[in-house]
Amino acid sequence: MPYRGYGQYCPLALAAEVLCERWTLLVISRVIDGCTRFNDIHRGVPKISATLLSKRLAHLEEAGLITRQALPNGRGFSYELTEAAQELGPIIMSLAAWGQKWSRDMEHADLDPAFLAWSMHTRLNIAAMPPGRTVMEFEFSGTHKGFSRFWLVVEDGGVDMCLKFPGFEVDVTVSADIKRFVEAWRGFRNLRDEIASGHISIEGKEVYRRQVPDWLMLSALSKVPRLRGRERDFFEAIPTVEDTTERLAGG
Repeated sequence: MPYRGYGQYCPLALAAEVLCERWTLLVISRVIDGCTRFNDIHRGVPKISATLLSKRLAHLEEAGLITRQALPNGRGFSYELTEAAQELGPIIMSLAAWGQKWSRDMEHADLDPAFLAWSMHTRLNIAAMPPGRTVMEFEFSGTHKGFSRFWLVVEDGGVDMCLKFPGFEVDVTVSADIKRFVEAWRGFRNLRDEIASGHISIEGKEVYRRQVPDWLMLSALSKVPRLRGRERDFFEAIPTVEDTTERLAGG
């Protein structure tokens, strides 16, 4: 691999050489999340090409952050964290919390249904769901590439994420504008209020419709408050000298 360092012995610079190349942090975070197979990692970072993902995994292996073991059946590999990578877990979570608070606002191109499907399949309250198989369908308007539907199938304590119709009867269908739903998923809006107002629609058996809010655990960072823009609102709320003078003159 060609050397592309910063030419500094600074520990931060040396860490950035490993972690700050595009996609690298997202790839290692998927392995930290428990994705150990190539396809599972790819589903968690759906916009990276398979070729580039292979390069990033090789880079992380060379850097000593993951190990690669051939599967017993000879079909593919299993990727496991090293001690060095395990130490990155709380660092990456802290960085994600900072992003929840202070990163730029979402744009239309950020609203990727495939990533939303992956994120949601890791955040279902399976214990609150009925026994047997439960099939949830999600339909979204406002998507940027025409993709608007996916399914989550819960059975035997596991969750399958399906980007194509799984062939089972659907128990509940959740419909919404994708931006509004993601805002609720991230904790910027109240999910139950959005359902009550009809901005998020739920169709299916009545008993299931009532339970859906209990099934959706929302983003792991949904409790972290959004702070970007609040300092602007604070200063806008402070009366200026001109405002004060005008009120005194008028009263």
